[in-house]
Amino acid sequence: MSKINKLLDAISDFEVVVPEFQREYVWTLEQSKELITSLFNNYPTGSILVWETNNPPEIKKDALKTHQAGWVKVLLDGQQRLTTLFLFARGEIPPYYSENDITYDPRHLYFNLHTAEFNYYQKQKMADNPYWVQVTECFSEQVDAFVLVESLSITDPSEKLKIGGVVNKNLNRLRSILEIEYFVQTVPPGVDIDKAIDIFDLVNSQGTKLTDAELVLTHISGKWPWARRNIKQEIARYEQSEFYFDLDFMTRCVVVVLNKSALYKKMTDDVYARLTEDDYIEAWGKVVKAFDYLIPILKQSANLSGSKDLNTNNVFVPMLAYLTEFGSFTHTVKNNFIRWMYLASIWGRYSGQTDQKLDRDVYIAVNETDPLSGLLSEIEDQRGRLEVKPSDLEGRGASHPLHRMLYIIARNNKATDWANGGSITDTLGDYYSIQSHHVFPQACLYRNGFSSENHLDKKKVNEVANRAFITRDANYNISDKSPSEYLPKIFEKYPEALSQQLIPSEPSLWELENYDSFLSIRRKMIADSINSFLDSFSKSEEEPEVDYKRIIAKGEDDYTEFKSSLRWDYRAGIINNDLEFTIAKTVSSFMNTEGGKVFIGVSDSGEIVGLENDIKTFNKQNKDSFLLRLTQVINNHIGKEFNQFTSYRIVELDSIEVCVITVTKSATPAFIKGKSDSEQFFARSSASTQNLSIREANEYIKNHWS
Repeated sequence: MSKINKLLDAISDFEVVVPEFQREYVWTLEQSKELITSLFNNYPTGSILVWETNNPPEIKKDALKTHQAGWVKVLLDGQQRLTTLFLFARGEIPPYYSENDITYDPRHLYFNLHTAEFNYYQKQKMADNPYWVQVTECFSEQVDAFVLVESLSITDPSEKLKIGGVVNKNLNRLRSILEIEYFVQTVPPGVDIDKAIDIFDLVNSQGTKLTDAELVLTHISGKWPWARRNIKQEIARYEQSEFYFDLDFMTRCVVVVLNKSALYKKMTDDVYARLTEDDYIEAWGKVVKAFDYLIPILKQSANLSGSKDLNTNNVFVPMLAYLTEFGSFTHTVKNNFIRWMYLASIWGRYSGQTDQKLDRDVYIAVNETDPLSGLLSEIEDQRGRLEVKPSDLEGRGASHPLHRMLYIIARNNKATDWANGGSITDTLGDYYSIQSHHVFPQACLYRNGFSSENHLDKKKVNEVANRAFITRDANYNISDKSPSEYLPKIFEKYPEALSQQLIPSEPSLWELENYDSFLSIRRKMIADSINSFLDSFSKSEEEPEVDYKRIIAKGEDDYTEFKSSLRWDYRAGIINNDLEFTIAKTVSSFMNTEGGKVFIGVSDSGEIVGLENDIKTFNKQNKDSFLLRLTQVINNHIGKEFNQFTSYRIVELDSIEVCVITVTKSATPAFIKGKSDSEQFFARSSASTQNLSIREANEYIKNHWS
């Protein structure tokens, strides 16, 4: 047995520590409130389980005394409860977490000293009521019952004494929670980490049940202690590009790489026993590589502003499965995947039976010879058709994927704002934040025959076909004006602004009495525009099979370069990392001109020497290691955002493996970083890679990307 106060002291003193394989703080505000209420009422709230070991696993935030030796207590069960109590009693984040780890911070819970109620802060209810005091202040000795009562406007001494007694009793009862004793169970000494995780899984299945993803990540963290830190670090990096992923989603992606399946249940005990830390690190590396390649494509080719433009992140999973299996997209595969992605989002491909549908789509992406046809067939079988019809927009509001598609269409049309003529993309500041505007304002319609109490009227007022995307400033200026009043002024000032957002140009349709006709015509305009946008991704034909031997036979030219190896120095017989820089220079020069092909494993004379010597330089002597290193070379020297302009293939020529890097022209200048981090600019000329001076580069960039 151990008092709660002693357990919290042990956390502060790093005597009780939390392992990396533990999930984050996931309790809701209601769960935190229920815990403190149960303890206040002296209800049972479970026990604590610790693992005493002299060989602890990695600890969250390294919250372990550096000089600590011998046995430590690793918290296996009770982390959510003790974290909650630490937040309430100490008013601080426990040492194994940071502010960002506390998704639902319960410290704004208040306690009514007179009625003994607990509730989260509500200004209207609590602002002028001195009995409501923050729970953290009650525990910090900042509150004195009789000082509080003395401050009240109570003139009757007996009433004041009576209330003071109630307040003091409730306050002391709350503080006495810290004296409650928890039964502390201990895992027998000598248990290894795998057994400790099994016990952790078993115990947690009886409390706030771990999700399937959390269980998998727990096992991964048991072998690879830094898994959570690495994944959260990449999640934060992708957020900078407005792609918002969570640990569950990223864990699903790792499972896809490991098993070629989206099902968590495929991670069996036999699989866990077989997999090593290196296996998990390698799988995670493939996930990162795939997203580093995919996200720039989605932003530039698919015109996504970020993941919030789609109704689910699950649409990225089959694309990731394809990329981790095949390395890159061809031009046609890329466009077809973009079209499929939008259709899967529009028609709610993963709105039900998510795991089974994801697993089916991952299988198709990895195993079928024509995966895109298979993926589209799944949607068509589920929905009955792929094209969007005007009737699909009837009654659909802002929560429907078609609302997001309308925003994407507006972005694709390079829509301008109705107040300042600026772009609705990449805006800065609150005044220019983008809002979903009612073309016929709600207040205007509710004043003219529509009822906010009528469900059908509300659906029609808030329909997608009554929406446009403008800045907050523009929305404020329009207020509740009728479109017949404000649209003519916009049309006069910015003639293209209305057509860019598919607003009918006939002024009679802007009259309130013609709202139904406006909706009908605009639904068709939106449906046609969405179909046209999606069809634009399926018009290109598949590239013909390339005769690589014929290209090699022609020799090096402005579009072809041979490299004997990635990093194996044939002359010196050693690894030479300078050769990697040479590869990166050549790739960047092709990006800065009109594209081309780099053959690795082919000598300057055109002799096919292969990749064998390069592959032998890696710990894991396989093609994946070679391709992973090649990706790192591009990332390190040119930049991850330029990976989308390259695709890699390992092909067999005369039974010898050769790597072919196909490079397309970059959308922006590609500079290259050397050892000193100084940037250089290369372009292709006279069948060689030319280093341009600053003046030459500026002139070249001006002419090439004008």
